[in-house]
Amino acid sequence: MIKNLLKLTVLLTLFTLAFAQSGLQLGDQVPAFSAPADDGSTWQSNDYLGEKYLVVYFYPAAMTGGCTAQACTYRDSQDEIADADALVIGISGDEVDGLALFREAHNLNFPLLSDPDGKLASMFGVPTREGGTLSRELAGEFHELRRGVTASRWTFVIGKDGKLLYKNEEVNPEQDPEQVLAFIKKHQASS
Repeated sequence: MIKNLLKLTVLLTLFTLAFAQSGLQLGDQVPAFSAPADDGSTWQSNDYLGEKYLVVYFYPAAMTGGCTAQACTYRDSQDEIADADALVIGISGDEVDGLALFREAHNLNFPLLSDPDGKLASMFGVPTREGGTLSRELAGEFHELRRGVTASRWTFVIGKDGKLLYKNEEVNPEQDPEQVLAFIKKHQASS
């Protein structure tokens, strides 16, 4: 009886895991999405689909070590990214005012989108956990940065046709832009 119960539990767990995986898979058409941006505007994917490759990267929290390294590496790679006909969008659960501070503090040159309820993360299948608050100093003044959720660090590339071309669930923050650029260039050469 206990063996049968254990087998049933294992089967139910495997069944649940098999169907729990949600979000976008390679080749899927990415639904149009929009979110509040660091500058207070509403950023919309439809404004760029058909014209640019979209590099969408989710990161845990603005103004933290790995997230800052990743953002600054993307900042420093912007000329090459633009030459590859791509646009970078960073997404986190941070509130807009925290994203504006992050952009200002590190002179970031691409949009940062706020996803405090994790709706975009869920659409892409990015795991999230509880958010939090950080205190950071900028220009001698302390700021509270709040985030509704903390997203895992995942990166995606959406093709000009709106289909998901690339998905990395094990992102190295400092190597992410280099890997994405290599992928886009390889994709362009084979198209």
